[in-house]
Amino acid sequence: MPHTASRYLTEGPRVGIRHFTYDDGVEFAARARESKALHQPWLFPPDTPTAYTAYASRLIEDPTKAGFLVCEKASGRGGGAIDGAIAGFININNIVEGGFRCGALGYGAFAHAAGRGLMREGLNLVMDHAFGPMRLHRLEINVQPRNAASIALARSCGFRLEGFSPDMIFIDGAWRDHERWAITAEMRTSG
Repeated sequence: MPHTASRYLTEGPRVGIRHFTYDDGVEFAARARESKALHQPWLFPPDTPTAYTAYASRLIEDPTKAGFLVCEKASGRGGGAIDGAIAGFININNIVEGGFRCGALGYGAFAHAAGRGLMREGLNLVMDHAFGPMRLHRLEINVQPRNAASIALARSCGFRLEGFSPDMIFIDGAWRDHERWAITAEMRTSG
């Protein structure tokens, strides 16, 4: 299941980010199945190769979306990381150009990588890419209020809480309330 590191858009000490490919279906679906208890009731990533293909095609072909896989790099210290193993995913959805230059983030860690700081490193890499080569100005995250892990990730990466939206997104058969978190390129550079 591992992938080569040569395709990373950018990389940090422990992870690299790269775009989704159709070839990632088997590994992604297996990791999603292994992570159901971690993800639900918050998100429902595709857990079959066929569902993955439909999901990936939207990220690959739609110019208003950009999908990134957060992949582990081998530590070289016997830490057990398989070089290129998918640790999680981060998508920029609803990309608007022009005067807005913004996008909405969605993300999820896979169970084997949860709680290890890999998604924080990956999200920082995605933000660098979004505010750099993609030339976005603002990123938003909409999080269900009880999703403590997602809120902690947003906060640790410098996002600020901007508000609350009742009945915002239809998830798992119901309209769910969400907190709105955001960061701008200026907030990122001012540190």
